[in-house]
Amino acid sequence: MELVERMLAGGQQPLARLITLVERESAEVPQIMKAIQPHLGKAHIIGITGPPGAGKSTMVDKLTAQIRKKGATVGVIAVDPTSPFSGGAVLGDRIRMQQHYLDEGVFIRSMATRGSHGGLPHTTRGVVKLMDAFGKDFVLVETVGVGQTELDIMEAADTVVVVLVPEAGDTIQTLKAGLLEIADIFVVNKADREGANYMVTELMAMLRLYSSQKGSWEVPVLSTQAVNDVGIEELLEAIENHHQAMDEDDDLDRKRQRQRRQEFIQTVEQRVIGRLIELMEQDSKMMSYVDQVAKGDVDPFSAAYSLVTDQELLRKWQEALGRE
Repeated sequence: MELVERMLAGGQQPLARLITLVERESAEVPQIMKAIQPHLGKAHIIGITGPPGAGKSTMVDKLTAQIRKKGATVGVIAVDPTSPFSGGAVLGDRIRMQQHYLDEGVFIRSMATRGSHGGLPHTTRGVVKLMDAFGKDFVLVETVGVGQTELDIMEAADTVVVVLVPEAGDTIQTLKAGLLEIADIFVVNKADREGANYMVTELMAMLRLYSSQKGSWEVPVLSTQAVNDVGIEELLEAIENHHQAMDEDDDLDRKRQRQRRQEFIQTVEQRVIGRLIELMEQDSKMMSYVDQVAKGDVDPFSAAYSLVTDQELLRKWQEALGRE
């Protein structure tokens, strides 16, 4: 399609329009994804996650500046927990990125979670792919930092950086959310504050006890003061080292294969569930199941079992889907 061709030729405005189509889940999305497929796989996708207030936005800002010093290009996806047009602290964090908006080597996009229970909206992968196809060397994805649902970032990034701060409390409690398993690099930010050295030591001790599933890569624990640009150069070096280690062990290719497989399954699931809900709402028999469950006359498990074993109803659905 013409819009994709213009984007692949270096047009930032077509890129922005394509991202909007993906965010809105336009009917053109399958065509867009098919068109950019041959141009994917060159960008290094970096996920920046961790609890709210850890300084993720500042870290993304400083990392972007450090990457640009090396002459590489950057795409930034900053996930807003409400809306890309909202105010408040989130928009205030974005203001720090203003220095990059006039830089043609940087493309920044805020995305709304749009009701997603995880740290990322499910359309994020599509936006990452567009930035990859556009030719960005690095794509930084900053999550909203919602704790126990940060596992989403594993399915979108090559390298996951988990940012913590000393005042986050007991390290073990912080890591109950599964952050120990998803982190490729730990960063203790605001390292000038009391307790930072203790947190670094505790994290290193926990990593020694943890049976790593990350091949030959040993997860490092770094100290930074992002607001003062301290430790950012070392962080970028660790990110590049992780990418190189994965590439040498063929882990990068295997990880991306797993991500594509999971994306396919989730996309099928979303499409099927969405269409089935539409069919359910048009079927009086199905709605009677819903009413009975709502009233408490039938338990949800029994109703669901009756539904999926109702051959007549399933046949009607199959016919309806076949007519599309």
